[in-house]
Amino acid sequence: MPATFLSARPNLARVEHMQARPDAAIRLSPLVEPETLRLALIGGYAPRRCGIATFTTDIAESLQAFRPGLGLDVYVIDDPAQSMQYAKASGVICANDPASYRAAAAQINKSGIDAVWIQHEFGIFGGESGEMICDFAKQIAAPLVFTFHTVLEEPSAMQRRIMLNLIARATRIMVMSKHSRDILSRVYGAPSTIIDVIEHGAPDRPFGRQATFKQRFGLEGRMVLMTFGLLGPGKGLEHAIEALPGIVRDHPDVIYRIVGATHPNLLAKDGEAYREGLMALAERLGVDPYVQWDNRFLDLPDLLDQLEACDIYLTPYPSLQQSTSGTLSYAVALGKAVVSTPYVHARELLTDGNGVLIAPGSPAAVTESVNRLLDQRCELAALQQRAYERGRSTIWSRFADASAVMLSRTVTPGPVIRTPLRAPDLGAMFAMSDGTGMLQHAIGVVPHRAHGYCVDDNARALMVTTRASRHDPSVARARLVYASFVQDAWNPDTRRFRNFMSFSRQWLETEGSEDSNGRALWSLGWTIRTCQEQGIRTWAEGMYDCAASDMMALGSPRAKAFTMLAAAENLAGRPGHGVSLEIIEAGAERLISLLSKATRDWHWFEPVLAYDNARLCQAMIEAGRILGRRSLVEKGLETLSWLSERQLSANGNFRPVGSESFGREYDQWPFDQQPLEAWAAIDAASAAYRATRNAAWSEYAQTAWRWFLGDNDRGAIIADLDTGRCWDGLTPRGVNRNSGAESILSFQLAYHSMSTFASPTSRRDTGA
Repeated sequence: MPATFLSARPNLARVEHMQARPDAAIRLSPLVEPETLRLALIGGYAPRRCGIATFTTDIAESLQAFRPGLGLDVYVIDDPAQSMQYAKASGVICANDPASYRAAAAQINKSGIDAVWIQHEFGIFGGESGEMICDFAKQIAAPLVFTFHTVLEEPSAMQRRIMLNLIARATRIMVMSKHSRDILSRVYGAPSTIIDVIEHGAPDRPFGRQATFKQRFGLEGRMVLMTFGLLGPGKGLEHAIEALPGIVRDHPDVIYRIVGATHPNLLAKDGEAYREGLMALAERLGVDPYVQWDNRFLDLPDLLDQLEACDIYLTPYPSLQQSTSGTLSYAVALGKAVVSTPYVHARELLTDGNGVLIAPGSPAAVTESVNRLLDQRCELAALQQRAYERGRSTIWSRFADASAVMLSRTVTPGPVIRTPLRAPDLGAMFAMSDGTGMLQHAIGVVPHRAHGYCVDDNARALMVTTRASRHDPSVARARLVYASFVQDAWNPDTRRFRNFMSFSRQWLETEGSEDSNGRALWSLGWTIRTCQEQGIRTWAEGMYDCAASDMMALGSPRAKAFTMLAAAENLAGRPGHGVSLEIIEAGAERLISLLSKATRDWHWFEPVLAYDNARLCQAMIEAGRILGRRSLVEKGLETLSWLSERQLSANGNFRPVGSESFGREYDQWPFDQQPLEAWAAIDAASAAYRATRNAAWSEYAQTAWRWFLGDNDRGAIIADLDTGRCWDGLTPRGVNRNSGAESILSFQLAYHSMSTFASPTSRRDTGA
């Protein structure tokens, strides 16, 4: 039956509309201009009343004001107990709903976002210590930036696990203090090269307008002390109130203004008990006339107006671990004299005489420091001026500039220079091989003997050598070694191939996995069709005939697919081979049975996507071609079209199903991406092209090939044509810098499959 009998077209609209590009690429690496980027910003957001919501809102507004060319989508983490409307949100994530995280991740991935910036605080995400953020991060394909607002030196076991998970996903990390940076490296092992310290942003207002704003608020003639923010025990306000008797005795013109609502979480739990306790303390000490309460959550402009009326700002926090304080940043930027305990942020911001640091838990220290400033008005004015000058480095325009540089370092760079398709060198394959066979794994580029050998890799290596130059004596020698390994793997007692062998040449099992058996048979069928050395081809025919009928019992879907591909290869070399036809017929019925359970939304053979997915579709197409059953080819094309669409990013790059997806029903995660999947996609596209002559499949194969060469989610070069080396996959941080056998061989075999598109006739037509 002609290969062009099909009228079905794959549903690959994105592929068909992509402009054809040459086959190979070299990527240059300049910084990406932030004005060309599109960013997803994730965190709390106004009108939610918490520090993270305020900060995320400030980031969005500063980027829009000072980097207006940067595209911005805001995804809001919403507290279901205080659910609100977010007019500017591209999406809202319910904090304790896993389905909501999945939907948001899918939306972000489809939107073609260049980077995702997540504001992290343990308390704003769902699950224990906010653990739901971990799976959400794993579902995002774009580079991730995390701002860690709390970096604990002594985390709980769960907090440590979460931090390690997120650090492993991060392309870059932002913290707002050097202390947090040091803890990340020392306690959590975060690479210092990916950490940016960007100080908390602050507003830019003129200096020295206290008199104007005191008049506005009826505070003329008063020396104003102030603390603002959401109230709770962590503010240490009781110490400031206890300091007031000694202050007002010497300076009766003082007023202490406590501005801000009680923290919503505390309010829900205890009501106003904390505030009422403070008020009772002030009354008991006789200073209640000197304390002014403003129990409101103020919009930022109102809050800043209130702060401008202040002379001395107090942050007597009892905990010294607080690494960031937006209120402190605001006070310094507005030129306020700050008296503070030496928590992390205060130590870094108030050094070099930019503020006054006092011992924690000491009302006497508050009294002494405030009185000294009020007694020495020139020193007070000088301190305010120094604070204002220090604050110039933290204003939002500077924050936006620093953020833009950070994002430029985060996003995949370009442009790409194309080179023609050519064969990878075989050097890397030979370097991983010895007189026994090809070793499985490597540490970097060095073979790792401890893991020994496997029939999976040696079967694939045999396939490479049957397509390589028959005139190269190195290839001929290697082909014999790999064939010998496959031969020795056969166990006549179990009628199965063994898989794993130690470096000392001891088999570690009596039979290997079903998939390894299917691959071993596939290599024999491949050799029968492709090998031009008669002696090797005759050997392969004998081994195939010995093992083929026993492989009929393999039950796993991929093992079935591999044996079907083996049979198809054998039939191309030996038409009419009876056992091979039986393998194909039985395998096709098995796959059709699995596909009968598919749904419209999940048009697949199984409820999961695992490794070598495209082989199932490829086997169906080959079965239909050989058996002359159009329905089988149609099913193969339909499932391959469904899979192919799921393996394209929003910008048209190949995005194989990640290994972290394995075992997750009806779900797909983007990392880690394996070279094996790119080869499988190219092979299956080749089969689809032969069946339909639809050029979309040729373009899809080129897209998968370019994944090796830099057109991928991280712009990373996975493989090197000059050495034939291929890295072991693409991770959220870039390439896995080990180069094992499976990866090297996938690259080699992907090239051979790509080469079938280079001539007007397919390899099946030519028998090449």
